Amino acid sequence: MSDISAESPVSNAPDWTVTELSGALKRTVEDAFGHVRVRGEISGYRGPHSSGHAYFSIKDSGARLDAVVWKGVLGRLKLRPEEGLEVIAIGRITTFPGKSSYQIVIEQLEFAGAGAIMAMLDERKRRLAAEGLFDGARKRRPPFLPRVIGVVTSPTGAVVRDILHRLADRFPRHVLVWPVRVQGDTSGAEVAAAIRGFNALPIGGPIPRPDVLIVARGGGSLEDLLGFSDEIVVRAAAESDIPLISAVGHETDVTLIDFAADVRAPTPTAAAEMAVPVRGELVAGIQGLHARMGAGLVRGAERRRSDLRALVRMLPSADTLLGVPRQRLDIAAGRLPRALKANAAAHRLQLTRVEGRLAPQRLKVLVERRRERFELFAGRLATALSANARAHAERISRARERLGGAHARLAPAFQRANVDRARRLRAVEQLMQALSYKGVLARGYALVRNSSGEPLHMAAGIAPGDVLDIQFSDGHVNAVAGSADPSSGPPPVARPTPRPVKRTAKPLPDEGAQPTLFEN
Repeated sequence: MSDISAESPVSNAPDWTVTELSGALKRTVEDAFGHVRVRGEISGYRGPHSSGHAYFSIKDSGARLDAVVWKGVLGRLKLRPEEGLEVIAIGRITTFPGKSSYQIVIEQLEFAGAGAIMAMLDERKRRLAAEGLFDGARKRRPPFLPRVIGVVTSPTGAVVRDILHRLADRFPRHVLVWPVRVQGDTSGAEVAAAIRGFNALPIGGPIPRPDVLIVARGGGSLEDLLGFSDEIVVRAAAESDIPLISAVGHETDVTLIDFAADVRAPTPTAAAEMAVPVRGELVAGIQGLHARMGAGLVRGAERRRSDLRALVRMLPSADTLLGVPRQRLDIAAGRLPRALKANAAAHRLQLTRVEGRLAPQRLKVLVERRRERFELFAGRLATALSANARAHAERISRARERLGGAHARLAPAFQRANVDRARRLRAVEQLMQALSYKGVLARGYALVRNSSGEPLHMAAGIAPGDVLDIQFSDGHVNAVAGSADPSSGPPPVARPTPRPVKRTAKPLPDEGAQPTLFEN
């Protein structure tokens, strides 16, 4: 049997663990590529991670490099990562042992030339235009003569002086300047905040709200004007309720705010000229219009006077107007006597015809016919009256019979009612006598009253010397109360009060019909 270990080659290479090898590779890569500048296109950027770090890739046509931007560095970057943006990434190369990969830790981002900037601006322009922010239908014309003008620019540059000087030359207006940075990392946010701040001013508030806004900056390189192409600035300009004039750079400079603004001016000075008219030209124009109006009134009056004279010459004379009517009147006056005679003859003939129909014999026949009709109607009326009288007499006779029957029944009913009321009255009288205290006095009792006439129920309520009124069944007796003296003899023995004897009430006449109150 052969020895296997003898056939194995002997090696003096040390054994590495995975961690040791990964650490050695990390140190080697970091030593060889400590600080690099990598040019490529950003790919796979989806915004910051929930931890605040940003992870994406930088690629070109042949390779791909993972990239990471730590949270603290991401907030300080002058150029924010965007998908498809060609940049120069400045940082250090390191490895990530967990995936056996290498990556660049970015510390700074720069545009990879003007072409990259233009590509980024073109992509942003297409995206914002698709949202309708550059639509011409939403643009408005600035007011002809604004009361207040808001200017968003740097307060220390020559732009604000040029605008104020131009406004003072053309038409002095009240100007509000919102100072902002027009270059740098924060310029876009400050310009957007200024536009929204002017729009947030209340109408009629302590700070007047501008009628038109001018966003202005002098000329500069493409990188210097990037702040006015920020998406936040474009959206603020599109959302502005106040008409906005964009005046950024020179006539050849183009920024995205120019497409969102209502009006684009080639220069800040031209923006001031667009904001207000020339006061002298307005005055001259008004004076020219006034002179033209006066001359027009004079020419109009002259033309109307000339037309009136021409119309007067065309009017006919009074003889021409009245000749034909006068002739017609003369003809009618000549025919009038003959017409009157003919009319009288026609009426006379008509009267003769009517007179024949009004002969005395005919009138007598008509009167006889009317008399016969009247007598016929009189006979019918007498018959109707007689029948009506007989009918009323019969109704009166029947009513009289009913009244007699009612009268015959009334007397017995009245008598029975009187008997019933008398019986009730006697019963009530007997009950009253039975319940009256005078019946008690008649049985030998007395009612004692004090001097005020109030009844006394107990001896304790009587003081010696009180004047008492004692009522018996047959009259009153006055007495004076004395003191109870033991030496005068034994006190009188109180007699027991005799129980009242029940008396049987006298039966009433209608006792059989109604029960009495005094039944045993």
